[in-house]
Amino acid sequence: MRLDVKRILNTPGAELPFRFSMDLSDVEFNGYFPVAEPVEVEGLVRNEAGVLVLSLTARTTLDSVCDRCAKEFRNPKSVDFSCVLAEEKEDEENEDIVLLEEGTVDAEDLARTAFILGMDTKTLCSEDCKGLCPRCGADLNLGPCSCKKEVDPRLAVLAKLLNKSSDEQ
Repeated sequence: MRLDVKRILNTPGAELPFRFSMDLSDVEFNGYFPVAEPVEVEGLVRNEAGVLVLSLTARTTLDSVCDRCAKEFRNPKSVDFSCVLAEEKEDEENEDIVLLEEGTVDAEDLARTAFILGMDTKTLCSEDCKGLCPRCGADLNLGPCSCKKEVDPRLAVLAKLLNKSSDEQ
């Protein structure tokens, strides 16, 4: 979605609100396509003392898989983004400035990039997820597994001493 900001370019205090939906169902993250629902984008371009500031929020609900227990769950996701819009850059190094193209900016491209960069590298069904037992694969969120705890081989001699002293008593 291209936004034409020419009408607020020279009007301090002017605002241009915008709203649109994006389809990111084709975007793959770690072998999954979690964005099954449209991403709703809502934003505003403000002229603050002659400087155009674009701010937006992109929201959806993701189909996620927990990285600890492999359980599928629905995960609300919201990403905020803001930048300065300019007709020309004085400092080529500043990535917070987006150049206008004939008084317009591609808000969908900005929202898409911000949403993809804002994706979590690790997803958890809950902060206290216990995950799976590394030996038997049981879901530890449902209770303890029936595996016998394996003694660290470096401590095996100490375990034998402890067993020997408990047998003597």
